[in-house]
Amino acid sequence: MTDSQDTGTAPSAAEAPDAAPAAAAPAEAATAEAATAEAATAPADGNPVAPAPAGARTAAEVVTPEFAARLTRGVLGSGRTANHTPFTGEKLADLPESTPEDVATAFERARAAQEIWAKVPVRQRAAVLLRFHDLVLSRQAEVLDLIQLETGKARLHAHEEVLAVAVTARHYGRKAPAYLRPKAHTGVVPTLTKVTELRQPRGVIGQIAPWNYPFELSVGDALPAFVAGNAVVMKPDTETALTALWAREQLIEAGLPEELWQVVIGEGPVVGPAVVEHADYVSFTGSTRTGREVAQGAAARLVGVSLELGGKNAMLVLADADVEKAAAGAVRGCFSSAGQLCISIERLYVHESLADEFVQRFAARTKAMRLGNALAYGADMGSLVGERQLETVTRHVEEAVAKGAELLAGGRPRPDIGPLFYEPTILDGVQAPMAVCGEETFGPVVSIYRFRDEDEAVALANATPYGLNSSVWTKDGRRGRALAARLRTGTVNVNESYAAGYGSVQSPMGGMGDSGLGRRHGAEGILKYTEAQTVAQQRLMPIAPSFGLTDEKYAQLMTRSLRAMKAFRLR
Repeated sequence: MTDSQDTGTAPSAAEAPDAAPAAAAPAEAATAEAATAEAATAPADGNPVAPAPAGARTAAEVVTPEFAARLTRGVLGSGRTANHTPFTGEKLADLPESTPEDVATAFERARAAQEIWAKVPVRQRAAVLLRFHDLVLSRQAEVLDLIQLETGKARLHAHEEVLAVAVTARHYGRKAPAYLRPKAHTGVVPTLTKVTELRQPRGVIGQIAPWNYPFELSVGDALPAFVAGNAVVMKPDTETALTALWAREQLIEAGLPEELWQVVIGEGPVVGPAVVEHADYVSFTGSTRTGREVAQGAAARLVGVSLELGGKNAMLVLADADVEKAAAGAVRGCFSSAGQLCISIERLYVHESLADEFVQRFAARTKAMRLGNALAYGADMGSLVGERQLETVTRHVEEAVAKGAELLAGGRPRPDIGPLFYEPTILDGVQAPMAVCGEETFGPVVSIYRFRDEDEAVALANATPYGLNSSVWTKDGRRGRALAARLRTGTVNVNESYAAGYGSVQSPMGGMGDSGLGRRHGAEGILKYTEAQTVAQQRLMPIAPSFGLTDEKYAQLMTRSLRAMKAFRLR
């Protein structure tokens, strides 16, 4: 993920003037929109604009001052800040701004609550997640509006977050008792040594959540921490704090003690280190650069971390792939959430035998994508989140074209729709040292490369310090799985871009190399929030000379016992 993800406020919104408060009159908003549309005309050959359906809600209708006050109740912060919508740049809400002292107080409150919560039986804690699952699904329209307003993404892409959170809540709501139950192990002396492995909560988890998936990467990562018996102090990105706070409100209604989930809001360089300073374990999602800083801060205190960081993810289209399905999958993989997804595809390797046909179909689909900013389904892609993202995308594309790359689709901003819209873009002829070749763009830009054989494709895909996600397309599932095992990424999707791997929550998800440490989902996703404790009870005789045995006789007895245990295949 790019560095703008780590700041407390996205540069575009924080630096832009408050164009219009959330409570602005509809007539004023309509006048402003009309003026913007008049000043910026849509290009004749640009991506089409999805029409806003009648009755679509506005920012002012969704985020009222009363609504914002309700969500921020209990957030510690003596200062004031604000968040904004990428769709227009207008202010959404005034928010409390926390200081390092507020962070310390939040940890004190969380620790007191955690001591009580840890004594609640696991099944009762898990039941909270199952009730939360139902609330999220029944009230999804509310959070979809918030996700769209805070991130600028299309509604279908916002719905991916709802699905991911619901699946995670269901999984840990059902499986947490099994993951956390005491486990019996064979002792050093079978029958005489009884050994039990317990899982103890770490205490208070410090979580730093990003802006790009503010629902899934906030509460989605917190759910296993809670059911494992921990408290959480979370710093969401300021620009997407309302979504995280909405999740907190629903989880409290589902039965989570209010003090157990503390939220602090503020600039990343100020609040982030304070979270790391007090946490018993740190969960961070963001850029590789900042991830290293978080890891160093945690290591100095001998505190564990999990880090999901950047990626330069590759998709491989093999010679026997279904071209139409692969082209459709590439659109999903490259342009979901306007490419602002850690596991989205930025490098596309296509076998030379079908490259021309694939490129033609992929470019046609990309040019037909509908851009839009309405709080409704219908748009295929939304906005970038901030000025820094737009600047990076623009720089990568313009530099590549200036150095000889060919634009097959997109390649320009769309101010006629909103200040941060940029068309989905395909580049051909990209090569080093173009920045887009190796740097993470984190936007709606993908580069096409051709290969001759699978060994070359694997080598090219692995030629990056990152290792988060990859995708393989082939009609032969066995062939695809075999090639997947050769790719150095934490997840590999065969005949899908990212959703199959990410959504299979019984399996771990995370990165290799510069893409991070640790895993979310599955057993690792919950056990990382616990400390393993071994309880060994010795019975009948000690592990020492006894019953009149000399030291020599005891050593001989133990030697014979070890040989017997090997013979009986004991482990």
